[in-house]
Amino acid sequence: MNRTRVVVIGAGIIGAACARELAVAGFDVLVLDRAGAAAATTSHGEGNILVSDKGPGPELELAQLSRQLWPEVLAAVGENSAGVEWDPKGGIVVATTAEGAEGLRRFADTQRAAGVRAEAMDSDALTAAEPFLTERRTAAVYYPDDAQVQPAGAATALLADALRAGARLRTGHEVRGAVVRGGRLTALRTADGPVAADVFVNAAGPWSGEVARRLGVPLDIRPRRGEVLVTTPLPPTVFHKVYDADYVGAVGSGAGDLQTSAVVESTRAGSVLLGSSRRRVGFDDRLRPEVLSAIAAKALRLFPSLAGVHVMRAYGGFRPYVPDHLPVIGADPRLPGLWHATGHEGAGIGLSVGTARLVRETLTDVQTTIDASPFRVDRPAVLGTDAPDVSEEES
Repeated sequence: MNRTRVVVIGAGIIGAACARELAVAGFDVLVLDRAGAAAATTSHGEGNILVSDKGPGPELELAQLSRQLWPEVLAAVGENSAGVEWDPKGGIVVATTAEGAEGLRRFADTQRAAGVRAEAMDSDALTAAEPFLTERRTAAVYYPDDAQVQPAGAATALLADALRAGARLRTGHEVRGAVVRGGRLTALRTADGPVAADVFVNAAGPWSGEVARRLGVPLDIRPRRGEVLVTTPLPPTVFHKVYDADYVGAVGSGAGDLQTSAVVESTRAGSVLLGSSRRRVGFDDRLRPEVLSAIAAKALRLFPSLAGVHVMRAYGGFRPYVPDHLPVIGADPRLPGLWHATGHEGAGIGLSVGTARLVRETLTDVQTTIDASPFRVDRPAVLGTDAPDVSEEES
């Protein structure tokens, strides 16, 4: 039986999820990565699977689909899911000003109308749920469907299941260009020679814009940097994902300068993760003390008891930013044979399995579970103009 050959570019969480979904469906899958599996953006995140930070619209629908799929996918992965650290602990959004409270209540009302479980909490319920939280709070909403995974562990589990289903992985392979025949992408140029396939899925995260440019069809995907502080292991202190109501605004902003908001959550190892920041600095990977200080200051407003806690490390990573804040999922009409699964910014962990489902459904030309058209490639926000000339050649 002839099987469709698919090359997935990128072995992070999006690439791993796509590889698994396609391999399980019977595609002949090869995953290429210029470095190693889950070595870049995926290993520099917090592992959030959120519905709480998304207003009604296409991204929320994708988040709801993904949240539904995560337990199903992990059950199918079976013993390979041990390192995922799935934790459906729920999230709590807290306002600390009268203005913030009003905005949070309005936002939660719109989410409920879209099917999100969002439960208002009074002061007693909030204290019972998070006893170390600041007393300076004006409103709180509990989101029982928020969850967390260990991001590198999740990507590794998905990729391992893809390999078990017949997929292959090649690391140290950087895409350098395209081989085009008859107007169709037929192979990728790498230092080790061309890699041929029937379909190519660009899942290179913050680098997917550069990959697309090298293939002759630029996308406006830019790196947006975020940093996280990690405390030493603590006694039980934070029991949910807790963040301030400013976080939603920071996520949806397109500003390039530094934005911070308080995001605090614990891990199974006992450490507490403190975020978050957003800034556009290209691929400058230097940690900035002023950024880390701003993150810590906002975290302390939510949890003053963390003031004496030691921070044992800090890390940062790049997220694939799109100006209209929607992922890019689907076929590229400018170059038949090329597909994209990118542009999730900081939500890639949570949206990965839903994205993979849409890729598989659109590739097989079946009715998609949700409307995929808002994520189409040929929308003004993501089309670039600096494509190199790509000549057709035989190889």
